[in-house]
Amino acid sequence: MRVSVFGLGYVGAVTAGCLAKRGHWVIGVDVNPRKVELLGRGEAPILEPSLGEMLREARAKGLLSATSSCAHAVAATDTVIICVGTPALESGDLDLSSVRQVLGDISTALRVQRRAQAVVLRSTVLPGSTARLVEEFLADLECNGLVKIFYHPEFTREGTAVADFEAPSLTVVGTRQGRPVPPDMIEELFGVGAAVVDWETAELVKHACNAFHATKVAFGNEMGRVAKQLKVDGQRVLNLLCQDTKLNISPYYLRPGNPFGGACLPKDVRALVHHGHQVGVDLPLLRGVVESNQRQLESVLTALDRLGQREAVILGLSFKQGTDDLRESAMVEVAHALLCRGDRVRLYDPAVNLEALIGSNQRTLEAKLPQIESLWCRDLPTAIGQQGVLVVAHKCVPLAELAKVVTPRHVILDVNGWPELKSLPARYEGLCW
Repeated sequence: MRVSVFGLGYVGAVTAGCLAKRGHWVIGVDVNPRKVELLGRGEAPILEPSLGEMLREARAKGLLSATSSCAHAVAATDTVIICVGTPALESGDLDLSSVRQVLGDISTALRVQRRAQAVVLRSTVLPGSTARLVEEFLADLECNGLVKIFYHPEFTREGTAVADFEAPSLTVVGTRQGRPVPPDMIEELFGVGAAVVDWETAELVKHACNAFHATKVAFGNEMGRVAKQLKVDGQRVLNLLCQDTKLNISPYYLRPGNPFGGACLPKDVRALVHHGHQVGVDLPLLRGVVESNQRQLESVLTALDRLGQREAVILGLSFKQGTDDLRESAMVEVAHALLCRGDRVRLYDPAVNLEALIGSNQRTLEAKLPQIESLWCRDLPTAIGQQGVLVVAHKCVPLAELAKVVTPRHVILDVNGWPELKSLPARYEGLCW
């Protein structure tokens, strides 16, 4: 392929070098004449391990050149990759002025040559940005089939960027409405195994990854501060935490849906925040975790308001599937809130035996749902009834059983993430999807 790479900073220089190493013919483009000069000589404009050698080899093979002319680069290549920076504004938003400048120049060049091109945006942008930029600069060209637009976020780290490019931990390609990418382009440009999604998903996963990394750093530092204050080895604590690859360093818990509850997580996070305060260590991240969990509970109530239903059936009252533990269960709180505002509520959870509840579980119901006997349904048809919103908190009922009783008069609010519920005749609404 013949590729032009706009922006010769960390992402662009590494992209140019790695693509040239794969045998593609690459032109680097930048408004900074010093960067153009360096890359044109096969020298790295940034400090990145093994990049300089890679660029020298590409230059020696005639696979790498550089220019400050957008028109020349576009005319000489069939794929344009945009890697210019999107620095932060004082408001916290991203500055897309460089992206707009480059896209404006590229669109002008494309209109002159009238030849089909692929335009790949790698610059980090917020969700919805690609669609707006396309509308602003490339809509007519896309409509006429002269350009295909992709959003291809990068997940490289400075200091290991070349290794990350060559062996990516994640590869995502965004297209309009998630349309398929030509197989030859997937393999040659994006790599085998790339996940193809819509533009907005690709934009958001980039930010989600960075936010997750930042959260892990902040969490490790908070644990380190409180450990130091308690004269505990914080490194040892985090090393032990990372040894658990079943729950801690794993996909477990990393899914949107139910707020956390039960006997452990809520009280232990609050207790650690409180203990940190007692020993003089502020833990704002963990304090925010408690607040964020409350916001997720409120989002369930907001979703119910949006659905406009005043009759709700909660399927799954315990805090998670396969248990009868009602302590700090989000659905107990939801039921309590709905009753307080005068809604009609029915409850069903085959794992919960009201007569067998004792101790904290019993006290939870006495405090939050003293009228539980009048709300409780002992069989599914009675619970489902003829209408209302079905709040599915977890998979407490087989789908086949639900299919027998759910009707088009029902609405389903899926809090758990159970996509098969869409096959039922009721209107479906996902909490976070």
